[in-house]
Amino acid sequence: MARESESGLPVEPVYGPDALSGWDPAERLGEPGAHPFTRGVYPTMYTGRPWTMRQYAGFGTATESNARYRQLIAHGTTGLSVAFDLPTQMGHDSDAPLAHGEVGKVGVAVDSIDDMRVLFDGIPLDQVSTSMTINAPAALLLLLYQLVAEEQGVGADRLTGTIQNDVLKEYIARGTYIFPPKPSLRLTADIFRYCRAEIPRWNTISISGYHMAEAGASPVQEIAFTLADGIEYVRTAVAAGMDVDDFAPRLSFFFVARTTLLEEVAKFRAARRIWARVMRDEFGARNPKSQMLRFHTQTAGVQLTAQQPEVNLVRVAVQGLAAVLGGTQSLHTNSYDEAIALPTDRSARLALRTQQVLAYETDVTATVDPFAGSYAVERMTDDVEEAARDLMRRVEDLGGAVAAIEHGFQKGEIERNAYRIAQETDSGERVVVGVNRFRLDEEEPYEPLRVDPAIEARQAERLARLRAERDGRAVESALSALREAAAGADNVLYPMKEALRARATVGEVCGTLREVWGRYEPSDTF
Repeated sequence: MARESESGLPVEPVYGPDALSGWDPAERLGEPGAHPFTRGVYPTMYTGRPWTMRQYAGFGTATESNARYRQLIAHGTTGLSVAFDLPTQMGHDSDAPLAHGEVGKVGVAVDSIDDMRVLFDGIPLDQVSTSMTINAPAALLLLLYQLVAEEQGVGADRLTGTIQNDVLKEYIARGTYIFPPKPSLRLTADIFRYCRAEIPRWNTISISGYHMAEAGASPVQEIAFTLADGIEYVRTAVAAGMDVDDFAPRLSFFFVARTTLLEEVAKFRAARRIWARVMRDEFGARNPKSQMLRFHTQTAGVQLTAQQPEVNLVRVAVQGLAAVLGGTQSLHTNSYDEAIALPTDRSARLALRTQQVLAYETDVTATVDPFAGSYAVERMTDDVEEAARDLMRRVEDLGGAVAAIEHGFQKGEIERNAYRIAQETDSGERVVVGVNRFRLDEEEPYEPLRVDPAIEARQAERLARLRAERDGRAVESALSALREAAAGADNVLYPMKEALRARATVGEVCGTLREVWGRYEPSDTF
């Protein structure tokens, strides 16, 4: 019986040389670390050292999250990845009415420099790489991180890490936007400029397909819409007067890894090839680093099940293997209990151990690009590339990523695919172990980690104390300077940093920008 991939592409029972007829290995593959980077962005990949092992964590207060980070570092994680709660992601303080019931629930609450100071207490910021999953308020959290590093005596030129800072995918799939697209893109360009001058080793954006995948995007849709967003960011920076080679080496990407291992490997290879050619041929990037698609991967949260959660350990191992075989630069492996609640210490440790087994007990790090020349994977790579390019052309025909977002194109395509997946699961055509096949009559009991609801009150008390202690006139003066910069053409990060240094809160800074730029309201087509 004929099968289809997750993207709806045909999967043949047997692949042979005829699958690659007219195929030029030198043109399609090249060498690892060389254009078009199909085989990986570095010549030696994991043969020299493994990928960065990040564990995405953050919950409750800064004190609780700091304790989790210290545990992860002690267990061998090589990079931190910060999860922020919804109020922080939306630019609201913990005592705002809209924050009620959400403080500390899906990430850590960070309202001011006081919280950021506690979050990284005892963690040497010149020795860890930190990724922050934050988008609309990305500039604020980056500046708070820089301020805390300065207090530690760590120069900004020694800081390494990433801010997600990808607001376009928020309009498509996730919804934690604040400002309309035009000022949001202006803020992104300001971040590019600021980091080039002040924090040169920082990755200024992580252009994310992960959340689109979690919303139901197929592998082809995931890379097509993500790369289209990347093109929009590059165009914005170039239009703002920046040379492509001045900022493109610090661009990074963020993808999912599903259990469909072969197509996922093909997806990563195809994405690298497309991006390399876009940057060289369309934007004239001369620096090879500008043509590299460097990416972080997270295993597929949407594929985790609350039923028989221990089976998720197997799913995560397969997904992590797909990411490694696909050439990821860093990896987060989900904890097996995340479909139920926040990960416990034990489950977070097991997730990290999964990566360590892949890195140190298997032979996948012994050679670069183990699947190179595989009839099946090379054909799948070609098929994914062709389908993704077709979808990217449709975005371009609508006027680019922002115009397509305004038409509701990407969101509509993803929703149709999500509906297809749901239908296949409901009918049993798509097997989900423990859900529609191989079920138990009675699930085993599980005690989840719970966030203390008193956190919200404690954060409100901290905010009240902060506002009473700080120099109110200095805060207002700094916010006034930020307001003026936002209304003009100056880089807003410099006055923003001074406002945060004066202990202005995340909500106050975002509120000032809302006054000038307004709030984004989705159209009826969404």
